This record gives sequence, structure tokens and C-alpha cells, in this order.
Amino acid sequence: MNRSFAFILIASLALCSSQVCPAAKKESSEGSKKNPEANKLALEGAEAAKKQDWNKAVELLKKAAAMDHKYTDELSAVYQRRGYAAANEQRYGDAIRDYDEALKLTPQEAPRIHEQRAAVEMKIQDYEKALADYTELIKLKPNELKYVNYRAYIYELKNDLQNSMAENEKILKADPNNQDAKARKQRLEQKIAERTPLTPPPRSPTPSPAAKKKP
Repeated sequence: MNRSFAFILIASLALCSSQVCPAAKKESSEGSKKNPEANKLALEGAEAAKKQDWNKAVELLKKAAAMDHKYTDELSAVYQRRGYAAANEQRYGDAIRDYDEALKLTPQEAPRIHEQRAAVEMKIQDYEKALADYTELIKLKPNELKYVNYRAYIYELKNDLQNSMAENEKILKADPNNQDAKARKQRLEQKIAERTPLTPPPRSPTPSPAAKKKP
């Protein structure tokens, strides 16, 4: 599970570079007449993002979004891309802050942002926050077993065997052949058995004193 989970973390972070940051240019022709200043700032922000000058891109798009809310999506996307860059540079606190801002701006993109943020939280072993993000993901996508799998994995890391087993049983109920869950169940059962104290043998009855014989 450790190897596959590490792969998923990398893949989750990589979602930023491949799926986000719609170009502000796409809407430039529509908005130029209504708010030319906002459009100009958004275009400059898009150019800065293209050059990976994330700080400049964020600053410009913040100004554009303040003038015209339609640029909020572009600003959120740049926050996510800057967060991805920060995570790659092991500036995990900065990455999480950027994902926080992106989530405020575009709650409709919550599944992707929660997953990206959880990946970073796992990197710094902030298991409580990662659990919270995966819990939100399960609410948003209840049929995605991978999020239940992550939660079971985190509980196991925290040595919370009962909760890990409970999550694991949900996975096996939906997918009896899930290899990660089957392997985890064996580990958990072994750990639980090691924790369970052996039942002491029953005490031997204490013989009562022999009754005195009457003369």
C-alpha cells in the first residue's frame, strides 16, 4: 500500500499542471468592451502564469477578479498551479495556503482541490487534516472507494486499528477482491490479536480445610 499510495499522492499533485488554469485569453474578447482594464490585467496575469511567474500572475488576477468576478476561476487556477509548484519545492505550508485560497474562490472545484491539498498534508504527515479532506471527498463522491481506502490507510498509520478496520470493511463489502484492503485486513487482524491480552487460565479451586473429625 505504501508504494501505491505514494504514487497516488504524486498523481494527485500532478492534476494541477494538467487540468487547471483555463487561459484568461479565452474570455478576453468577450470582456474587453465591458471592462477593458480588468481584461488587460487578466491577460497580463495569463502571460505571467505562462512564464510560471506565479506571484505576479496571482497579483494581476486578484486585481482583475476584484473588477470583474468572471476572472475568479482564472485566479483560483493560478493559486492551484502555484500551490503545485510550492509542493514540488517542498514548501508545503505555502502550497496548503494556496489551495485554501483556491477552495474559497471556487468551491465548485472542491473535489480536485481537496485531493490536491490532502496529498500535501500527507507529505507533512498532518494526518488529521488529511482525514478531514478525505472525509469531505467521501461526502462529495461517495462511490469513490479510493478515498475510503486512503482514510483506512491513514487510520492504520495513526495506529487507530478499530477505525481502520471499519473503513476497510466498507471497501471489502463493495469490492471483495480489493488487494490493498485484503492485505490491510490481515495486518490489522494480526495487530489486534497482539494487543488482545491472553485470557488467564481459570484458577484452581482452593481446597477447603478438612473438617475435624468428631471424637
